[in-house]
Amino acid sequence: MSFYEVFRGPRKAFIILRSPKGMIPFTKPSIAVVGAGKVGSALALLLSRRGYIVTGVADQSISSAKRLAGELKVPATGNPEEITGSADIVFIATPDRVITRVAEEISEKRGFVAGQAVFHTSGAHPAEAVGAARRSGALAASLHPLQSFADVKMAMENLEGSYFALEGDAGALPVAEQIVRDLGGRSFTIAAKDKPLYHAAACIASNYLVSLMHLATGLFSSFGLSRKEAFQALFPLVQGTISNIARVGPAPALTGPIARGDGTTVEGHLAAFGEVGRQETDLYRVFGLYTIKVALEKGSIDSDQEERLKEIFEEAYIK
Repeated sequence: MSFYEVFRGPRKAFIILRSPKGMIPFTKPSIAVVGAGKVGSALALLLSRRGYIVTGVADQSISSAKRLAGELKVPATGNPEEITGSADIVFIATPDRVITRVAEEISEKRGFVAGQAVFHTSGAHPAEAVGAARRSGALAASLHPLQSFADVKMAMENLEGSYFALEGDAGALPVAEQIVRDLGGRSFTIAAKDKPLYHAAACIASNYLVSLMHLATGLFSSFGLSRKEAFQALFPLVQGTISNIARVGPAPALTGPIARGDGTTVEGHLAAFGEVGRQETDLYRVFGLYTIKVALEKGSIDSDQEERLKEIFEEAYIK
């Protein structure tokens, strides 16, 4: 096995050494950022602080580009091809729906050059979304932070310690791994075909958690609490649950009536949902059926309790 890898950018080549502590570059590569939103801004600011040279910022909104470029003291533009050609690494951190179009436009205007690594930051799309860069001899890959970002400040705080999913051309992956290390994160590699399911899992863990909290706090309003008060009451419970999961894992952390095989309590819940709405009832029922599987994995219910709980949920669907 080689103890080093050579990455050749458009302006220079730099060596990445393999060491017991990971991969260490002799010199940091230069980067251009296309998309000055939360993710693009956080990456540009953090990597700049870690020694990467930012060559410029591009965004369809010139005001957004200028805001970020002003902090970095670099050029801002609404035309990405003006800044991408001089960088070793290009980040396309635009909304998912326009990644391919932006990459195509940069390629058509000769904004990519041989030896570059071109990354997009989408969790849902494969590296092929920036495949247009390959026509110029650049490498294409995706680097997705497995994290949610409410704003740029929180994005910068949350990135350290986060995991990143990497996918794309083999030659770009060592560079991606080093970028993640420099951000204080950890990385894993997945196949292009697995991106949709990977992203769906991330949505369940993050987006659907928000929806579940919205549902739970809304139910509290039926007996007089405001949504804010409900959140304050429920949040310690959520924190305790996450702490339990962190300590013992998802299935062993399961508590509650389904984990105990307590069908009577579940029947009482479903009866109360009759006053709430069909959609809410169906959500409770579907999650309940899945939770039976978790309880079985935990070993806290037997097959008779499993069948009884399933009957209760199925009867609720018929009603």
